[in-house]
Amino acid sequence: MRPSISRKLILLTAGASAISALSSVPATAAQQRCQDNIVCMEERETRGGTELLAINRASFPVSVSVYARVRNLQVEPGRSLSRTLEARQTIRLLTLNPRSPGRPTSLRYWFDWSPGVLKARHQDDYLYRLPYASGESFRVLQGYGSRFSHQGDNRYAVDFKMPVGTPVYAARGGRVVKTESRHSKGCWEKGCGKYANYIVILHDDGTTGEYYHLRRNGVLVANNELVEPGQHIGYSGNTGHTTTPHLHFAVYRPRPWSKFESLPVRFRSRSGIVSSPRRGGRYVAD
Repeated sequence: MRPSISRKLILLTAGASAISALSSVPATAAQQRCQDNIVCMEERETRGGTELLAINRASFPVSVSVYARVRNLQVEPGRSLSRTLEARQTIRLLTLNPRSPGRPTSLRYWFDWSPGVLKARHQDDYLYRLPYASGESFRVLQGYGSRFSHQGDNRYAVDFKMPVGTPVYAARGGRVVKTESRHSKGCWEKGCGKYANYIVILHDDGTTGEYYHLRRNGVLVANNELVEPGQHIGYSGNTGHTTTPHLHFAVYRPRPWSKFESLPVRFRSRSGIVSSPRRGGRYVAD
């Protein structure tokens, strides 16, 4: 099961007349706050007001959501907003101006980000490679719409039953935007998703190919690395929210506030095109 891979940060700031204890960030650092050195928020004073800027430091697009809670401030275009930032792009998210000059103002804001493009248009005619070695086949534990856990946002994910340490190959090329490989725990209780090891690859259509439950130290690629289809990228495992060793693969499109939706994709196999992997099926990689 796919856990959240975004990074959420609660940010608090206050106007000069509000209670300064609202902010846990030193005043000298209060103008710009960053998370993972990827997305930063910057408060910039303007004539009579403040602009809230979003800065993408990464070499790939990200989707950002922000929510503002204010007192005595007019917020344009609105208190809640989601936008996609292209690589290295800075945009103005919000403009804040006092409603009643001279009276106290305060601002609290939350933001969240995910790799990829909001409303990305998937390249439906692309044929994905099965994510294991050519000539190999592995039984599908869960296919599209499997009732155990592939419903809702994970409807179009596929779970391949694999022994721990099975080589994993890129189903499609792109840029590595997020990895985790330090965990060794797998369990099914609530909260186990945080122990998953994974690789996230951003495709050229703004979607992400995501590979979960890898073994500890089972990631062979680095963030920002460009990978080719069929490249050996890691080793399968049994980490995170899982009951048995397997590889969870899906293509996702980001939605606001770290929500996501899986997308149906087609795979090449030696017996033809696989449009809907079925539970119990075995498909030989081309």
